Amino acid sequence: MALVRVRTVITGKVQGVYFRLATLEEAEARGVKGWIRNRPYGAVEAVFEGNRQAVEDLLNWCREGPPRARVSNVTVDWEAPTGKYVRFEIRD
Repeated sequence: MALVRVRTVITGKVQGVYFRLATLEEAEARGVKGWIRNRPYGAVEAVFEGNRQAVEDLLNWCREGPPRARVSNVTVDWEAPTGKYVRFEIRD
């Protein structure tokens, strides 16, 4: 199984709505590793590593997010995978 990596920035009403914790739960359910954090200007940034289908499924989930979120944009930058992550985590 080929490993892929993506860096994404999600904008809209994505802070204070359970977005990071819900993403962690979704990532763990899909076997995706990496991290997520709040950005100072109200967005959320994340790095996802895993098999292509799992990463794409997680990106699709991020386009909606948890029920209280209102996602306006999801930027996606594909990067070379590193394989260094052992789990998915929330960063400060």
